[in-house]
Amino acid sequence: MDRITTDLLSNGQIMQVQVDRLLAKGISKNHILRDILLSGFMTTERLVRYIVEQIKQGTYELSLIEHYDYIPEKTVLLKLASELNLCFIDLDTIDMDYKLMQRVPLIQLKKHNAIPVSEDDLSVTIVFYDPLDINAQESIQRLFPRKPIKVAVSTKKQIQSYLFKLELKDSVKGLVKKIHDELHSITTIEEQQEASSILLLIDVILKAAINGRASDIHVEPTEKNCVIRVRVDGKLTEMFIFEKKIYPPLASRLKLLANLDIAERRKPQDGRFSTTVGAQEFDFRISTLPILYGESIVMRILDKRKALVKLEDAGMDTLSYKKLLKGLQAPHGIILVTGPTGSGKTTTLYGALHELRNVEDKVITVEDPVEYRMNLIQQVQVNSKVGLSFADALRSILRQDPDKIMIGEIRDKETLEIAIKAALTGHMVISTLHTNDSISAITRMVDMGIPHYLISGALVAIQAQRLVRKICKSCKIEENIPIETIEELKGFIPENAVFYTGKGCKECNDTGFLGREMICEVLNISEKLSSIIAKGGSKESIYAQAVEEGFVGIFENGIQKALNGVTSVQEVLKVSKT
Repeated sequence: MDRITTDLLSNGQIMQVQVDRLLAKGISKNHILRDILLSGFMTTERLVRYIVEQIKQGTYELSLIEHYDYIPEKTVLLKLASELNLCFIDLDTIDMDYKLMQRVPLIQLKKHNAIPVSEDDLSVTIVFYDPLDINAQESIQRLFPRKPIKVAVSTKKQIQSYLFKLELKDSVKGLVKKIHDELHSITTIEEQQEASSILLLIDVILKAAINGRASDIHVEPTEKNCVIRVRVDGKLTEMFIFEKKIYPPLASRLKLLANLDIAERRKPQDGRFSTTVGAQEFDFRISTLPILYGESIVMRILDKRKALVKLEDAGMDTLSYKKLLKGLQAPHGIILVTGPTGSGKTTTLYGALHELRNVEDKVITVEDPVEYRMNLIQQVQVNSKVGLSFADALRSILRQDPDKIMIGEIRDKETLEIAIKAALTGHMVISTLHTNDSISAITRMVDMGIPHYLISGALVAIQAQRLVRKICKSCKIEENIPIETIEELKGFIPENAVFYTGKGCKECNDTGFLGREMICEVLNISEKLSSIIAKGGSKESIYAQAVEEGFVGIFENGIQKALNGVTSVQEVLKVSKT
């Protein structure tokens, strides 16, 4: 039996009968404490209070809690900081002084799990993982002989994450020094734009982001720093932090690459550029936005290989794929892909185009902007500045004798009307709509002013989708699901269902997840469903008929993927439970 459970038993905090009851159920001795918490015999608050008391008395080392993944580290540290009258700092919420960190050898900070965060006239604030480690405090104090240190507390994961960023910053130290030297010798804007070291730094940033599987790169100026963040599997994470001096030449060079006006800093601008990273060519869509300390620059990484991803390779299950394929094989009609922003709708549209394109058919797309360039497809980019809207482009497209049309997004009634008319006059139209589920797309079209009979005549299929993060195979472990969640899932899962999550490892950058996959629902419009829609049937009656015809909702699809060990229950609940 583990140490904390043994101590709780000997101190009378838990009863032997409770332990015996769990052992009789076949629970492992090492999981007794976990199941005592899950069953409500002891609250997490009471357990944390007990652990903190033992840490203060020196009975336990703080590192002991690392062996218990169900005891929240942050909760323990918050309680410990409160008991010791110290400040707990969430490092992600502060703008740290990186110049201060450079005054301390990185090896010392890593040794003591500490990081200096700020300095004032009276003291230097140092964040420690273990606030009771006096040796670590004395060692760091010697590095700041002129001012006393002020001890604060943060989680080990956060401290190590920022120390890793410092290590990354050290790896480009030579390059940053070269940039500084060039900036001192540069006298004109033209020379600044041609500075070779800035190009090398951009190359390092792009390579690091692409190797880290990022979808977007964010260049953000703050009051003290220039922060580079990347979005991986839908979550933003900091990759580099530079001094503020690096930002102006970096921003100018990026704008120059995308043919933007480098002197214009008051208005948002959009552009794109292509470059080769490794042996692969990538397109980058760039957007600038004026903010308080400069311009926020976001680059979307457009990997041309992703445009050619087949729908079944994007994680679409066999049943949903067959249903969508059936819709795509219809001679005419409208197919809608729905979901919130960032749910992979555009990737699905390109996957559908991949299925549709051939030499015999003329396929035209209207997009804002064109993300991926594909052969055998005529792609039109919307340009509001010259009066080319989705509706205007669509009217012209219908005079181009198309067989199949892809509309990037239906935003207004006019575009929807033209799309439906095109579908009713012998064209296959695929597009996206912002709704939470497939059946809601029908009510959204009615709300936009389209008569029921036109919707029923034009609609072929609707797919709703979300993206869930996939569990990292290198650190996949069985997950302990709270009893209330099990109750919530009754009817969707079998008895004694086993779920998984990721513990976090080097492969997945300690997130527990690696990559993303689609969960979806596909609603094929049958004759019966078409009849219900034409009569103005309610959402409930449409759903009842769809279920009768074998419709599987997005939530059930997600839960099945969780049961198969592809993703975690929390991921599915987060993106699909409405």
